[in-house]
Parts: sequence; C-alpha cells; structure tokens
Amino acid sequence: MDIRNKATRIRLLSFSTPQMRAFHFSWFAFHVCFFGWFGIAPLMVVVREDLALTQTQIGNTIIASVAITVIVRLLIGLLCDRLGPRKTYSSLLVLGSIPVMSIGLADSFESFLLARLAIGAIGASFVITQYHTSMMFAPNVVGTANATSAGWGNLGGGTTQILMPLILSGLLMLGASETLGWRLAMLVPGVVLFCTGIGYWLFTQDAPDGNFADLRRRGELPPAAGEYGALRSFLAAARDIRVWALFVVYGLCFGVELTINNIAAIYFFDRFDLTLATAGLIAGLFGLMNVFARTLGGVFSDLFAAQHGLKGRVRWLFIALVCEGIALIAFSQMHVLSLAIGIMLVFSLFVQMAEGATFGVVPFINKKALGAVAGIVGAGGNAGAVLAALLFRNEGLTYQQGLFYLGLCVLVLAASVLVVRFSDATEAEEAKAYKEAANEHTGAGALSLR
Repeated sequence: MDIRNKATRIRLLSFSTPQMRAFHFSWFAFHVCFFGWFGIAPLMVVVREDLALTQTQIGNTIIASVAITVIVRLLIGLLCDRLGPRKTYSSLLVLGSIPVMSIGLADSFESFLLARLAIGAIGASFVITQYHTSMMFAPNVVGTANATSAGWGNLGGGTTQILMPLILSGLLMLGASETLGWRLAMLVPGVVLFCTGIGYWLFTQDAPDGNFADLRRRGELPPAAGEYGALRSFLAAARDIRVWALFVVYGLCFGVELTINNIAAIYFFDRFDLTLATAGLIAGLFGLMNVFARTLGGVFSDLFAAQHGLKGRVRWLFIALVCEGIALIAFSQMHVLSLAIGIMLVFSLFVQMAEGATFGVVPFINKKALGAVAGIVGAGGNAGAVLAALLFRNEGLTYQQGLFYLGLCVLVLAASVLVVRFSDATEAEEAKAYKEAANEHTGAGALSLR
C-alpha cells in the first residue's frame, strides 16, 4: 500500500495536521480501551467477595478477557485494510462501551465471565492504533510513532489501577455499598469509551491525503479487496514464518504485560498485606512506565536501523527480550516490598521496550498486507496472555512460582526473534527510504514539541 505525504517528524504539541491528529486520537483511544478492558481488574478483591469467586474462577475470567481478543485482532487488521482505521476504530469504541457498562449487571460467575469475554474485544484497538500510525509516519520515525502511540495507550493499564479504586472509594463515601459501588464504577470507562468513539469519527482521517474511500475514488489507492482479496492478503501474511516468530515474540512481551495488569493489584494485596488503594497504586506504577518505556523501545529501534538497517531493529528486539526475562525472574524472587517495587519497574521498562521494538519491525514485513501482519502479531500478545493465565489459575501454584516460570519462558523463547530476517534487496530498499525521510530533518526518530 503506497501512502504518500507521511510525516517525517512527530510534533507532540501539534494538532493541526492529519498525521498528528491521528497520532493523538489513536493513543488516547487505545488508552481509553485499556481503561475499559482492565477497569475491573483493580476491583477484583471486592468482586471476589461479592460473587464468591475462587482462584480458578478468577483465572478463568482473566483468560476470557484476553482470549476473545486473539480472534478479534486477527479480523480487525483486515477491516482496517478494507474500511480504513477511522471507521473501524469508531465502531469498535462505540460498540465496546456497551459490555463495559453492562458488566455491573453480573450476579454470578457465569454472567461475569461472559461480560469479561465481551469486553475483551476492545483489546483489538491496539491493531488499529499501530495501523493508523503506520499509515501516517515515514520510515525514519515510524518505530518511534508506533511505540509512543501504543505506549501511551498501554498507560491506560496504569491509569486504571490507580483511578478505579479511587472511583470506588468516592462512591463508598457517597453512601454506596461495595456491592453497588464496583458496578457503578464501571459506568465511568464505558461512557468515556462511547464519547471517544464519536470524537474519533469527527476529527480523524485514514491517511495523510484523506479517507480510504476518497483515495479510492481518486484512483490513489487500489479498490477495497473483496472477501477473496482479504483472505488472500491474510494468507500471504500467514504463510510468512517471520510473522509467526513475531507472534511468539509479542506474546512474550505484551502477553506478559496483560497478565501483570490482571494480577498485580491482587498479588500485592495478598502477598504484602496492603490496602486495596495502596495495592492499586503500586500496581499502577507498572503501567505508568508506558509514559516513556515503550517509546524508548521504538526510539532505539529507529536508532539501530540508522546504523544497521532492518537487522539492527531485530538485534535490538532480541536484547530487550533477554533483559525482560532476567528482570521478571528477579521480580518473582522478591520478598521485601521496596525491592519488589524497584525490580518491578526495571522489568516494566524492558517488557515495554520489547513491545516498542516489536512494532518497529512489523511495518517492514509485508507492506501490502500490513493490516493482516499487524493483526496476527497483535493477536500473539493475547495468545501469550491466555497461556500465561493458565499458570495463575492453578490452585497448586503460587503467583510467585508462576512469575518465575513465566520469566524462564521469556528467556528460552526469545531466540524465536532470530527467525526474522530480510533479503538484501529489502534491506537496501528500506535503507534508501530511511535516508530520504531522515534527510528532511536532522536525526532519526526525532520528536519535537512543535
């Protein structure tokens, strides 16, 4: 897909160009989706008592919240290719707000499980975020743009851990019971999701020169692929072993982050005998690292590319994954709260840099099937979260043991990134494109305030 007039610099305080409006709306939309997706996680201590849930049942709800996203992420990339990111994102946000607001109606494990399953669909928002920024930014900054938009979106995991206990506390102060309070609290992220969907429709466009429908009408974009064309695009991506290697890699980083988002508050609450608000605050620190950590992963990906091309991007991804695995194993062995928090932050840094590094590689795998590639790789994150969740639903396995085994898996499977290679012709083509984009501005992956 040949998109013209991509931005060669990220001007953070600018909203005047379609590229920067897409950047800001895409990260904020993903942030809000995280808010709705994991809004219930920091309230699980209350929900556990209200619905009398066992550890196994809690584990099953965690699996449900991320399992459905695997399927939806595979489909959402095809919708982006066909309809454009603007229509796809707006629809997902508006429709996704319904189960978020409706989870408060759950009165049993079964109904709560179904609600979390439905809410999990909004996790596919990540694919649209990465797709939209890939449409808008040139090769010299696309790694930084993808990493920053996704990182600030992932920041919603930290926002959720901090805000939801505070919202619940406020409702309790107003006289609501805990049983009613957590149900009312979930209305907040649902309303925000709905309003964001309307804003996305009104203020963004698919590409720098217009929406996909307009570009196709002017002959600047190939016609939308029918069902056969969409299937062919998906199969082209699915036949590429590099896509599946990145599928595994993304499971090792984003899948791990999703798992931590789901268990962090209850882990600190039970292990260190903290209050719900304090446990939520500490758990929120993990997600708050996304303010800069995932961006760093993309920045380093662009910098490695400046020196070593696409091979450099792959090498940096491998380094980030190995460091993540080591930090996770260390975190699992911490018995002192202050040390646990410190190591958790180091672990958070590397897991999020690995995510940014992954989507510093994705845009270069298959440009003609970008949506399919992004969808498959994005689905890998949730597939990893499903497998990781199996560790934490086992009544005979402590959370500490689960984290240790998870760290070992990251270290061993990090080698899968070495499968990702590019032909000499592709390396030369992308090196030329990088230099042309970088020549417009000094420096690689440059961010500026205006």
